[in-house]
Amino acid sequence: MKTALLIIDLVEDTFGKHSHLPVTQAALAMVPRINEVIRACRQRGLPVIFSTDSFLENDFVFQGKMKPHSIRGTRGAEVYSGLDRQPGDVVLPKRRFSAFYKTDLDQSFRLWGVDTVAVTGIATHVCVLATALDALSNDFKAIMIEDCCASMSEDMHNNCLNLYRRSPLFPLFQVMPSQEFMEKIGSGEQG
Repeated sequence: MKTALLIIDLVEDTFGKHSHLPVTQAALAMVPRINEVIRACRQRGLPVIFSTDSFLENDFVFQGKMKPHSIRGTRGAEVYSGLDRQPGDVVLPKRRFSAFYKTDLDQSFRLWGVDTVAVTGIATHVCVLATALDALSNDFKAIMIEDCCASMSEDMHNNCLNLYRRSPLFPLFQVMPSQEFMEKIGSGEQG
């Protein structure tokens, strides 16, 4: 078994342009924990992928209530500088919610021998969940690291996670805290 770590949408716009949003405060609080998970994965030689929103100025998703952010080619669409990004890590721009949608992520994972995808980032109930479900749709096991994800409110975050804690998809889809995840990759159980 080989696990890859995905960090979803922790971009500069989240911490700058949209720093007033509740999800940003939760994201700031979890950055040290995500960095700890990144280092643990790196020590085991596991792939670390930063998947970033990279929208076009008049992108379809901005026709609803979502305000323009993370515009391709701007600093706002870059990986947040507070994250422990290293030269060997992968940055994967995406134009929609799932990191799998119209990217080469599934082919890369197969090339690398990955069979399990651990997902972190924002927002739990949108891009993190879409990516985890697409991992399953592409025949990869999925893990949502619960204390390394955040939503617009704690209720949204917990309601989403609770749906999948009791899911019949277990053990193909698991929700676990970062400490348990790091113990599993440390023991080789998830590495």
